[in-house]
Amino acid sequence: MLCGLLIIFGLATDHFASALTFRTLANQLPDALLLATGLTLVIAAGGIDLSVGSVLALSGAVGGVALAQWGWPLPLAGAAAVAAGLGCGLLNGGVTVRWTLPSFLVTLAMLEMARGGAYLVTGSQTVYLGVAVDVVNQPLLFGLRAPFLVAVATVCATEVLLRQTVFGRQVLAVGSNPDGARLAGIDPGRVRLATFAFAGACAGLAAVMQSTRLAAADPNAGIGAELDAIAAVVIGGTSLSGGRGSALMSCLGVAVMAVLGGGLAQAGVQEPTRRLVTGAVIVGAAIVDHYRRRAHPRLV
Repeated sequence: MLCGLLIIFGLATDHFASALTFRTLANQLPDALLLATGLTLVIAAGGIDLSVGSVLALSGAVGGVALAQWGWPLPLAGAAAVAAGLGCGLLNGGVTVRWTLPSFLVTLAMLEMARGGAYLVTGSQTVYLGVAVDVVNQPLLFGLRAPFLVAVATVCATEVLLRQTVFGRQVLAVGSNPDGARLAGIDPGRVRLATFAFAGACAGLAAVMQSTRLAAADPNAGIGAELDAIAAVVIGGTSLSGGRGSALMSCLGVAVMAVLGGGLAQAGVQEPTRRLVTGAVIVGAAIVDHYRRRAHPRLV
């Protein structure tokens, strides 16, 4: 699908197939890559997290205020943002596991709470970070910036975690059959708590990447980002029913969404039509994945 979109937009537009376009798209992807990576583990374990967009906003607000108003150094302010995201993830997982509530309901509540927290922390105003974040936005490799390289490293590390570690196999086992996992000596609650915490930390790191790229912490940031991240994860082949997932494939799902949006924009397609096309692509990817699973039932 990704190759097909690249060919179509490369032929249909004059400037899409260029190093500048791909470099620009790549430098805009870190926050989306990190959100999708965190959600991959949650969904693979049989849960869902609708709060990551709002958690991104709250984490960015905490980090932005710490940097611009409290005078904290950039590394410490970034750590505060990640800690805020981690705390939200732990709260999501703790409430879900302790009272066996649907993660849909718990994270929907966190979506509202974190957004309200972002407005309270910033006073409903955008916090501008100034030149303190310029060092992060310097090109490092072929015009790619540090946030993109950090996001790619996180994706690769998560893929190794999911594929090559005991915890990763436990995540897939819990998502596939929680009762069977329990009989095998795995604590599904502990595994799910860890996945929600990981997703929260990824949202906090995504907030750092987005805030440094924009040189601002906006309490309205991340609105609808959870839906884009879920769409990317689904396009990447992670099963919404749990038991199957790949951080690398979710990364490709993010790339599909980015190429689709950028290509349609360069082609002059208006926003309503772009939304229609994007929705159709998501449904088409889900249908293709359905037949792929039927053809390869053992594929995880």
